[in-house]
Amino acid sequence: MSPRKSATEARHTRERIIERSVAVASVEGLEGLTIGRLAADLGISKSGLLGHFGTKEALQIAALRRASEIFTRAVWLPAAGSPPGLVRLTAICEAWVTYLDREREAFPGGCLFTASAVEFDGREGPVRDAVARLYTVWKRRLVRDLRAAVEQGELPPDTDPDQVVFELNGIYFALNHAVQLFGDRSAPDRARRALRRVLR
Repeated sequence: MSPRKSATEARHTRERIIERSVAVASVEGLEGLTIGRLAADLGISKSGLLGHFGTKEALQIAALRRASEIFTRAVWLPAAGSPPGLVRLTAICEAWVTYLDREREAFPGGCLFTASAVEFDGREGPVRDAVARLYTVWKRRLVRDLRAAVEQGELPPDTDPDQVVFELNGIYFALNHAVQLFGDRSAPDRARRALRRVLR
C-alpha cells in the first residue's frame, strides 16, 4: 500500500469515527462515546480506533469540533453575508430554530451543544473547557450584532446585549427540550414568538 493511499484511508476512517461519534453523543451524551461501542459500530478494532485519537477525551473534543462545524454551516453561514445588526441577528435566530430539524441525521438526539452543556457544566477538565469555549465564541458573535443593532437604532439604547444573549440561549434550550423530550411540533413556532418579543 502506498503512503498516500494509507494516509487517505486513515483520514477516511477518522472521519467515519467522528461522524459516528457526533450521532452517538447527541443521543447518549459525550460520556456515551465508549471505545468499544464505536469500534463495534464501525467494524474496526479498539486499538485501531484509539490510534486515531489516543484518548476518549480527545475523541469527545473532536466530536464537539465537528458539531461546531455543522452548527456553523447551518446557522451562521447562511446569515453571515447579511448586514450586521438586527437583520443578521434575525436571520441567525431563524436558522437556529430550523437547524434542529435540518440536522436530524447528524444530531438524531438533538443539539449536541445543549446536551453537552448540561452534561459537563458541573465538571472540570478539557471537555468542559471545550464546551465553554464554543459557547463563548457563539455569545461573542451574537453580542456583536446586538451592539450593532443598538448603535443603528434598531434596538433601544438601554438594551443589554449580555442579557439578550442570556434570554436567547434560554429560548433555544427550551426549544431543544420541548422537541426532544416531548416531540412538541409546536415548539419551533413558540420559540419564534419568544424571539420576536426579545428582539422587538
